[in-house]
Amino acid sequence: MASSVLDSELYRGIYVTEEMRKVFSDESLLQKWLDSWVALAQAEAEIGIVPQEAADEIAKKANWESIDMKTIREGIVDTTHPLIVQIREFTKVVGGTAGQYIHWGATTQDIMDTAVVLQIKEAQEVLLSQLRNFLDTLLSLAQEHKDTVMPGRTHGQHALPVTLGYKIAIWADEIGKHMERLEEGKKRYLYGSFSGAAGTLASISEHGLAVQELYCKNLGLYQPTITWHVQRDGFAEFASIIAMISGTIGKIANEIINLQKSEICEIEEGFKIGQVGSSTMPHKRNPMICEYVVGLTRLVQRNASLGFDGMIQEHERDMTFWTTEWSYIPQICMLTSGGIDQMQTILGRWIVHKDNMERNLNLLQGLIVSENLMLTLGKYVGRQNAHDMIYKVSMQAFEENRPLLDVTLEDQEIMAHMSEQEVRDHLHPRNYIGLCHEFVERVEEKWSPILKGNTNNKVTQPI
Repeated sequence: MASSVLDSELYRGIYVTEEMRKVFSDESLLQKWLDSWVALAQAEAEIGIVPQEAADEIAKKANWESIDMKTIREGIVDTTHPLIVQIREFTKVVGGTAGQYIHWGATTQDIMDTAVVLQIKEAQEVLLSQLRNFLDTLLSLAQEHKDTVMPGRTHGQHALPVTLGYKIAIWADEIGKHMERLEEGKKRYLYGSFSGAAGTLASISEHGLAVQELYCKNLGLYQPTITWHVQRDGFAEFASIIAMISGTIGKIANEIINLQKSEICEIEEGFKIGQVGSSTMPHKRNPMICEYVVGLTRLVQRNASLGFDGMIQEHERDMTFWTTEWSYIPQICMLTSGGIDQMQTILGRWIVHKDNMERNLNLLQGLIVSENLMLTLGKYVGRQNAHDMIYKVSMQAFEENRPLLDVTLEDQEIMAHMSEQEVRDHLHPRNYIGLCHEFVERVEEKWSPILKGNTNNKVTQPI
């Protein structure tokens, strides 16, 4: 019986991808505990702390299918300990003398933290793959629509003309930076954890750092400078990046919601016959997928804040906030993956209403390019004087619901400095899109190499 939308047979299709659910499944977590014990035994065998044959036997038997899930679940409740029953059960599976070398010199948090980091490492690759595809889509759409002129809006009002390609390029640049953050962040949060009871490696101090180095190397993780049992900034950073990724996805979804409003109707998230917007209003074509995505974003950002709470730790070990990581990290990764997947689908089927964009460009009858007229007039009378003069005719045009062109041509003070043709040219929205084309090309130039693997931004892999 599911108790969460992430596990629900009814709802999970709109909240999470199946690929990411597998990363954080019980089977995956159990296997990563086993993988951590194998890596530790192999490291200790190489140093000579445990027999090589014991390490080999531990590796041979480390398969989650050999451990009974029901026994683990009930054992955690009975012992109130999150790992001791797993140690006991794996010891039974390995058997003999070899089983006695499992978990040698480690503490519970070492194995559990390492397993979470291994899940993050796997989740990050899923997210990077999704973001790479999403960035590719955004760059293609930016090129496709670099000449699609539409109203730019500030404070919810028409500001200046922009192009849809320019708007999309802003989204693409943000996604590229998130990918860069994930790559750069690896060296700060993809740490293995093997520090012993109080983080001092007292249990094998003579060989502690050597074992720790090999342990991390075996798992493909970075070796920490010092224990991070009570140093949770890495998870806080990871959660922050995930929250920012989700924020960008949510912003795109929210923009489409706004641009799909009946009065604007410049973009639709897409529609197919059979899709239902309302149970009672048959005509509705609601941006429901985008609304799901904005909802996901809110869940991610609220849960990610637990990463900052978790940085406040007591003494050398503190379980009070440590336990939240087992919950919020899977949730934010699964929800963000679901959001990216939903938006990828939307951008593959959205509808761009260029005719409505053209209609809306002219909605204010020339006021959208009043700045262009003002700056040109400013060459003759100074900027502030020009502002006051254009403000006067703009407010008159607005109040009288007349084209700015007509009102301007009637103003003798302005026309004393400008020709009629000059005024007409400067009040055409398509003549005032600034560097929209150039910005689209700059974003393309910066981020297209990452799609081909030709980038110098990648962080080197753990040694």
